[in-house]
Amino acid sequence: MSYLPVDDLIEAPLAPQARPAIYRSTKTYDHSEGLSCCFRQWRAAHSHCSLMHGYALAFKFVFATHRLDERNWCFDFGGLKVVRAWLHEMFDHTLIVAADDPHLALFQRLDQERLGAIRVLPAVGCEAIAEHVFDHVSRYICQESCDRVWLESVEVREHGGNSAVYER
Repeated sequence: MSYLPVDDLIEAPLAPQARPAIYRSTKTYDHSEGLSCCFRQWRAAHSHCSLMHGYALAFKFVFATHRLDERNWCFDFGGLKVVRAWLHEMFDHTLIVAADDPHLALFQRLDQERLGAIRVLPAVGCEAIAEHVFDHVSRYICQESCDRVWLESVEVREHGGNSAVYER
């Protein structure tokens, strides 16, 4: 009776040339971008995060593709002006409130009285904001690149010590 060597039973990894290449590029909007907003994390009753508090948010986007465009780019950063404008609309001098915040009506009244620029999201927190931004920007990137480029991840930084990354 003959036995196969153990090495023959283990599937060999694909040779580097057999794996499709992935090109990545990143775009960062740093804390100096001026995306200063407030949060109210009402579910954090055990900490001061349940109070309104603010950060100058920073965002890092990672884009990926299997093939570069005719300029040998993953994605034309000039096409991100729409993303930058949306980030400012969402996070520049705004208050982010969860859709289920028990005081939502009060915050909406402040918005109606022009005492605050309220943005209502499904959830509040760095992780939830990363997901929300990912969903919005991902649709735009796929549309603009005719599905050639995808958004790989979004990192949201509150400051140098805290960040959250969302990828799908």
